[in-house]
Amino acid sequence: MSKTDSEGRFGLKRMMAMTGALAGPAIISNVTVPLLGLSDTFITGHLGAERFIAAIAVGTMMVNALYWLCGFLRMGTSGLTAEAFGMGDADRRRRILTVSLLLAVGLGVVMILLSPLLGNLMIMLMQPPAATSQLAKEYFLISVLGAPAILSTMALSGWMVGSQNTVYPMAVAITVNIINIAVSFSLVFWLKMGFLGVAYGTLIANWIGFILSLIFSKRLIEGRLLSRLKGITEGLEIGRFFKVNGNLFVRSACLMSVSFALTSFTGQLGDTALAVNAILMQFFMFFSYFMDGFAFGGEALCGRFAGAGDSYALRMSVKALSVWSLVVTLVFTAIYLLFTPEIAALLTDVATVKSGVASLQWVACLIPIISVAAFMFDGVYIGLTDTSRMMIATMIGAVAFFALHYLLPAPASDSEITSAGELWICFLSFLFLRGAVLGLSLKGAIIKRMDKSK
Repeated sequence: MSKTDSEGRFGLKRMMAMTGALAGPAIISNVTVPLLGLSDTFITGHLGAERFIAAIAVGTMMVNALYWLCGFLRMGTSGLTAEAFGMGDADRRRRILTVSLLLAVGLGVVMILLSPLLGNLMIMLMQPPAATSQLAKEYFLISVLGAPAILSTMALSGWMVGSQNTVYPMAVAITVNIINIAVSFSLVFWLKMGFLGVAYGTLIANWIGFILSLIFSKRLIEGRLLSRLKGITEGLEIGRFFKVNGNLFVRSACLMSVSFALTSFTGQLGDTALAVNAILMQFFMFFSYFMDGFAFGGEALCGRFAGAGDSYALRMSVKALSVWSLVVTLVFTAIYLLFTPEIAALLTDVATVKSGVASLQWVACLIPIISVAAFMFDGVYIGLTDTSRMMIATMIGAVAFFALHYLLPAPASDSEITSAGELWICFLSFLFLRGAVLGLSLKGAIIKRMDKSK
């Protein structure tokens, strides 16, 4: 395609429409995620003891910690597939998916084999009460049997996004959540399986989600879905495949360490600070549901045009993503500026927690402004498959988070809330540096990527 043709087909309005079309289903998928957590809490909350609610929270955290570390299966597959899509290379897309699924299944099997050891290790690190520990471990050991399915679904989801389709992943996410809720409710209350019925419901839903993902993925490519194993790495640059995913793994580990540390440091301040932190984290998550959706659109389009060697369309996709990010940031900042106390009141009726959130309203208002660049550029760099810069930016941010935590002087006030505010300064600095480093190196990253396409 000539530059003139590209400019005619991919103007800013057209690119914004394409980005929005990809982002919409992804946002809906993200919004369905907390519904499952609410459902599990509702079910366990009606089993007659607090330990069941605590156990589902701990057990879910244990399982999610493993899957979070494997987030590269979705992101890496998405970027590489979008690149192959832009090249018009269907065989390359097949090989990428096949290698990704083999890696997902292998990691899932390893998780199952090591699950008793992993379960004991995470229980030791979190140190919940004895009754909660036993239930949480039982939940973990059952749920982890779905690891090959859920890791494969992550890879398939990334492959579908890279193939310019976010509707199918949305359909899978919604279906899995509905099945999970329905099956868990039936097993717990109708078949009288008690607490473990929730774990089996999750397990069944995850395997159904994997099957659905395979069915939908097959509709996005002509001929066979998977490549033959013979010659599977041909033209795939297998070293690059593992480098891309290895960088994303280190990045995920840094993200996890900061998130866990924020919760741990806040917990040391007291129950009120921990509760306020949990509410403020919901403000962060609300914003992330929308920005992640636009980041998905960004990674699909940036990867597509980078693969096609279309520098004009690539720059237009970055510009369109920037405009959407600005709009979302302004909307959320206005909402948090005007309604933070009211939103907190919907999430809790504890007076001290509501008061603490109100006094830290400045944190809620800064969350969209400070974190938007990190979300936006993640989408761009995944599309460019430049994951080494993502890893470096996250490492710099993580170092700054811990350095600020230990170097900042203690607040003059002994208030838990004042100390919690200082921790949020550290966390916001982490987010800001991630976005700033990626933003400053974007021009070089695009030039480097386009040179490879020549």
